[in-house]
Amino acid sequence: MAKKWGNVDYRQFEKLKKELDKYERVYQQEFFEAAAKELAARLLAKVIKRTQPGEYPASSGKNGGTLRRGWTAHKSKGFEITQIGNTYQIEIINPVEYASYVEYGHRTRDHKGWVPGKFYLTKSEIELDAQAPKILEKKLQKFIEQIFNDR
Repeated sequence: MAKKWGNVDYRQFEKLKKELDKYERVYQQEFFEAAAKELAARLLAKVIKRTQPGEYPASSGKNGGTLRRGWTAHKSKGFEITQIGNTYQIEIINPVEYASYVEYGHRTRDHKGWVPGKFYLTKSEIELDAQAPKILEKKLQKFIEQIFNDR
């Protein structure tokens, strides 16, 4: 015995499909760039916070913090986004001359020992990778709500 469930009006589905198509055409690039900028800003904040300033004796006349202050996004104006295929990149750099030695480690001056790396950027990237799905999910949810509230 078959039951009759009623009539279905597909016009609302067609309207929703048009809205989603509009999102794909107009807003997709905007969302991806905003997401890349947010993740880069979070990574930059993490690595700056994690980088410990060098400690020097007061008599040396040196101040620590050069490496910490060196972290930046490679940019001309704001964050510079590079798109390669479906990947959006923002380069986080530290132009301080000894940054790579602190990050990855180096031999001692006499070449008989090894100073282990601190992995400030590496650890920050791993931490952000774990948090990224939740961050992006929230950002996408807000973005979609904004699109449908603006229509």
